[in-house]
Amino acid sequence: VVPLFRKQIEAGGPITLTHAANVTLFPKANFSFTKDLRPVALLAGSPMLIVVPAASPIKDLKDLIAQAKARTLNGGSSGNGTPPHLTLALFNDLVKANVQHIPYKGGAPSMTDLIGGQLDVVFSNFPESIAHVKGGKLRALALASSQRHPLVPDVPTTAEAGLPQLLVENWTAMMAPSGMSDAMVNKLAAEVVKIMGSPDLEERARTQGFRVDARGPEKFAPFLSEEIARWSRVIQTAGIKAD
Repeated sequence: VVPLFRKQIEAGGPITLTHAANVTLFPKANFSFTKDLRPVALLAGSPMLIVVPAASPIKDLKDLIAQAKARTLNGGSSGNGTPPHLTLALFNDLVKANVQHIPYKGGAPSMTDLIGGQLDVVFSNFPESIAHVKGGKLRALALASSQRHPLVPDVPTTAEAGLPQLLVENWTAMMAPSGMSDAMVNKLAAEVVKIMGSPDLEERARTQGFRVDARGPEKFAPFLSEEIARWSRVIQTAGIKAD
């Protein structure tokens, strides 16, 4: 897994929340994410959506919390250490519950079993579940964001639903080799932030469930450090291991 992780970064693919978590999940990687790369710009984020089957007796986030404390619920994800798994683990820690994690090989299979009633809940990547919510096959309990999303304006945020600490966005960002000069990083970041501010691009991102949140290195760098530390705590507390 580690060579594939390194290949993805060296190929210039987007950096996401998963890469921040991988710092802890792969402590013996033969390169350093924080030393071999440097932050350029944060691009956008997609909030996690908490979903249950449409026929579920769980009607809102307070119901989910109560049920999770009263009995054993099964929560699916797209795999060990993925954002849905991390969000589930954070939920368990915050409310002192024990939703049992069921890992799948990707988000689509977990959605299929959730719709079929084999799972109780998924803390889902927004793009994976939104069509099923709009189609009436799943019920969205809350959005793990500080603001509501225009695609599901009636779905409350976790803060509105009573759990303000559960804020998780699967963000996307750009990084560069550590040897790139400050001048080049700043020039690249300025161009990226400008492009991301295009109204057309913002609208396209919004229709796919993303919120443009363009920030240069001066703001992205501390954000990245906080995310690495945050998910390290969650991973260690829950004892999460990578596949």
